[in-house]
Amino acid sequence: MLGDDEILTVTLADSAAGLRLDRALAEALPDLSRERVKTLIKGGRVADAKGAVLWDPSAKASAAATLAVRLPTPAPAHNVAQDMDLVIAYEDEHLIVVDKPAGMVVHPAAGNLDGTMVNALLHHCAGQLSGIGGVARPGIVHRIDKDTSGLIVAAKHDKAHEGLAKQFAAHSIDRRYLALATGRPTPANGTVDAALGRSSTNRKKMAVVAEGRGKRAVTHYRTIEPLKGATLVECRLETGRTHQVRVHMAHIGHPLVGDPVYGRVKKPLSETLKARNFARQALHAAHLGFIHPVTGNRVALDSELPADMRELIDELRV
Repeated sequence: MLGDDEILTVTLADSAAGLRLDRALAEALPDLSRERVKTLIKGGRVADAKGAVLWDPSAKASAAATLAVRLPTPAPAHNVAQDMDLVIAYEDEHLIVVDKPAGMVVHPAAGNLDGTMVNALLHHCAGQLSGIGGVARPGIVHRIDKDTSGLIVAAKHDKAHEGLAKQFAAHSIDRRYLALATGRPTPANGTVDAALGRSSTNRKKMAVVAEGRGKRAVTHYRTIEPLKGATLVECRLETGRTHQVRVHMAHIGHPLVGDPVYGRVKKPLSETLKARNFARQALHAAHLGFIHPVTGNRVALDSELPADMRELIDELRV
């Protein structure tokens, strides 16, 4: 250690000869992303065996070269770690998948500075976070709404964060939601391909907008079971936009049961929801599939419907 720095001694493989220095080091240090390595080099934190600082990330690496990397201790996150119950669907030294309950906010923001999933992860993963961009925090690459339940993945270090982010950007993550839509979608199975952007009348809402004004959004839905006044559907996301399932289902005339923003429920279904005190959108992130960003293995996880949705479905069965 030097001050608060951890000194990593790295011997490059023979195959690193001729590669850019940042690439060669990133391959030798699997917990660090290439961007993080580049930042370390530009910050004067990489030296050769003679102690000469290597400043150029694009310099050619030499085979079997021994390098010293001064890795600063990750700065503590500004958010407070809190001991909260979490349902863990999957966890290893690289990432964690949480089965989030409805009502839990994912990330601290104005009005929700604590009691969030990030606060809980900071406590649960204490000592395991090697840092995202130099900060000891979980890497959240996607979010689900406060009142939506289900699976969400977070990275523990740069390399995992970068790998997951690339998959989300490439739309290769398999994300499927179970939802209760009002009425009977027609056709029973279909695709909604409609760009989403901020509503021009309410900036807190998303809306279907003209092509070119928002971001392309694609939802594939299929009917699972017709119910009284509603339909249990599976929605597979090809893209992942804010409120995508909620807005797309409302757009085709079948807003989600209980959605306080994008839909209104008529009698007698509204009376059933009131009697059950069901006051959230009936939406659950039920399946999450991705390629593990470090091991390369396929990860596929399923989450059962929470009790409030199961009980509501039972009551609405024809």
